[in-house]
Amino acid sequence: MRNRRQALRTTAVGAVSATLIAGGVLGLAPAAQAATNGVRFVDITGDGGTKLAANVVTPAGADGSHSYPLLVMPTAWGFPQVQYLAQAEKLANSGYVVVSYNVRGFWQSGGGIEVAGPKDVADASKVIDWALANTPSDVRHIGMAGVSYGAGISLLAAAHDKRIKAVASLSGWADLIDSIYSGRTEHSQATALLDGVGLVTGRPSAETSQVFKDFFASDLSKEQEMINWGKVRSASTYVDQINKNGAAIMLANAWGDTIFPPNQIADFYGKLSGPKRLELRPGDHATAELTGLLGLPNDVWTDTERWFDHYLKGTDNGINREQPVELKSRSTGGYEGYPDWKSVGATRKKIDLAGTTTIHTNVDSGADGGIVFLSSILDQVAQVPPVASIPLLPRRWAAVWQSGKYASAQQVRGTVKLHTTVTDTKESGTLVAYLYDVGPLGLGKLVSNAPYTWHGQQPGQPFGVDLELFSTAYDVPAGHHLALVVDTVDPLYIEHNPSGAQLTFSSPANDPSYVSIPLREQ
Repeated sequence: MRNRRQALRTTAVGAVSATLIAGGVLGLAPAAQAATNGVRFVDITGDGGTKLAANVVTPAGADGSHSYPLLVMPTAWGFPQVQYLAQAEKLANSGYVVVSYNVRGFWQSGGGIEVAGPKDVADASKVIDWALANTPSDVRHIGMAGVSYGAGISLLAAAHDKRIKAVASLSGWADLIDSIYSGRTEHSQATALLDGVGLVTGRPSAETSQVFKDFFASDLSKEQEMINWGKVRSASTYVDQINKNGAAIMLANAWGDTIFPPNQIADFYGKLSGPKRLELRPGDHATAELTGLLGLPNDVWTDTERWFDHYLKGTDNGINREQPVELKSRSTGGYEGYPDWKSVGATRKKIDLAGTTTIHTNVDSGADGGIVFLSSILDQVAQVPPVASIPLLPRRWAAVWQSGKYASAQQVRGTVKLHTTVTDTKESGTLVAYLYDVGPLGLGKLVSNAPYTWHGQQPGQPFGVDLELFSTAYDVPAGHHLALVVDTVDPLYIEHNPSGAQLTFSSPANDPSYVSIPLREQ
């Protein structure tokens, strides 16, 4: 088992981390070369005296006689300090002082990688202090923005520093544990990617190294310790303080984000009480923002600037009057506006999961969530998600339920919910649920998926399972139908099925099994 987990980790690092690092560093080179006016490279003293490598971009002609709104931008995981230079120059040309910095533990910055721990949050405030003392920044108008790691730190900083008035969190997280350990299941490929990139581009702290080690070892004795570690690093833990401080929060993520799935961001959005905006688009982690980092036109960065223009400059650009939830369908590419997240999946239809079905574990049936990054990017650029032949899935290892054909096109919008009863022959186990759009020839295109793990169940005793699949926006063509598939092995996750285990799915009369789909006709 341990060797298999190590293989998963090695595969994710080898196949993806090199591409991410090379694409990030080399792709940002044009921006770095173009950024020659008004850019200073400086060292800022962070928490505890740690050096933070940073760059500062100021509006042309700034001479100290006038103050400007300040934007602080922590870098993404593994990216160098030049990551935001293209956008920083655009923002400076629009009248902002922009300070971006390498988060501690990466590249030229000192210290060790803390994974958005208290030292990282304190660093953000130290950078603000430095900017106020050394640039023509206005203390009354301070914002933070970042992609991925920088997004998570920005949200956490808004909870701890009331000077921050607006945040743009791009491909970030609000609940770290619900991101990489949802359904009590280790998201092995995603976490291996983070671990590998951290080792190549930075210096993990001793605590960080131990947490990753315990994660891949699936050490249940360390589970609560890991959960507590994650809570400290999750903006959802401090949502009351964020609401009290009143910062305007913009959240932009991707439907297919295999590192920070959209459910936890949507849940966090619903708990915010101040000015807020939620945008969800096709793609994987940080792919929707990528062209903007290269200085090209980009919807995410356009809305980010509009967000700051309104909430830091007071510009009446109408963004506060637009529908606060903006979704872009994976199928049509068009934008849809909603007044809140609940309205997205307000119409629901059920598929009954009738009968009793038994499957064997430990074998991949062929129903999979794809490959971290690569599959969702392919879906983003070519609308080609992972596929499976539903008629050919071996029923020995996969349970399959199907709807009838839909006479008209259907829109899946929001979160698919599974409720079923499971009986395991062992005390631990893992299942992975998949929803497929099935065409006339039986080829299923993946709509959504999610894992679920249990421990300590009484063998032979039924227990209930309630699972939310990852939220999405997908259009099912007329003449197609939906299929729910459940198996026990997926390369994206670590599974906990003892050898020889069998799972039985049933639908008791007093507690019927079903999958509830946010579905409506076009």
